[in-house]
Amino acid sequence: MLTLHKYKSILLIIIGDFMKYLLGFTILGLVLLVLFSGCISVIAIKDVKNDSYVGKEVTVQGTVEGTIKIADLSGYTIKDTNDSIAVYSLNLPKEGDKKTVTGTLRKVPFIGYYIEETYN
Repeated sequence: MLTLHKYKSILLIIIGDFMKYLLGFTILGLVLLVLFSGCISVIAIKDVKNDSYVGKEVTVQGTVEGTIKIADLSGYTIKDTNDSIAVYSLNLPKEGDKKTVTGTLRKVPFIGYYIEETYN
């Protein structure tokens, strides 16, 4: 026959095992978060202005320098320490904001390279 003391012991064992699993899953989640957050590779703007990246998804970081909106056309310029690039975007950030931009690199004759921002 199980006494109250034995029930408490069994309950403590079950709770202890549950906490071990919870801790394990939490650690696993944090490790996966760190691994997958490193999958986005930021490229310097001067390096991204290269025909080998045209049509591919790229990610750059920098400071928003100028914004423009004319009818349905809107975008901004983003500058890192060495260079700048135009970004076609439906959402305009504030000038001076630090921003990471992911999008498809495009090239137009006589205008040059720009990034068409992707939205998740």
